[in-house]
Amino acid sequence: MILSGKEIKERIDKDIIINPFDKKQLNPNSYNVKLHNEMLVYDNLVINMKKPNKTRKVIIPETGLKLVPGELYLGRTVEYTETRDLIPMIEGRSSIGRLGISIHATAGFGDIGFCGYWTLEISCVKPVIIFPFVEIAQLYYHTIKGEYEEYSSGKYQNNEGIQPSLIYKEL
Repeated sequence: MILSGKEIKERIDKDIIINPFDKKQLNPNSYNVKLHNEMLVYDNLVINMKKPNKTRKVIIPETGLKLVPGELYLGRTVEYTETRDLIPMIEGRSSIGRLGISIHATAGFGDIGFCGYWTLEISCVKPVIIFPFVEIAQLYYHTIKGEYEEYSSGKYQNNEGIQPSLIYKEL
């Protein structure tokens, strides 16, 4: 079952932490999150799963940044989140999708107990200019049935910013 916006608001500072929280970003069954002004871009022409890949930081200026097709941009949310007893999910806003922007490749599914900023895997189908601090995605929350263990992986838990792939730690 997906929580309503009213239920999300009721659970803020209990089993849902969103910092900063702004009630104007609350929707009927989700919460809009904003794009931070920092992004990472991989420097390598070929990304290797078995090793760390070099990235460079890109700052999105107030005047905007042109994204180009074929490039992967790693962004992050302005909001730090924590979730207990619920499954957090993230999806792009429809207004963003209608510009041909995807905010995640496959990582829209969060884990119970996740604490940190959401890393966004941003790509586009046509060149598009984006701006910092725009409401780019929405969080929504599912209830869970049955016993569970909270997420405790050291790879992405309690991150302090954008997280490139750390799969090489598994290989």
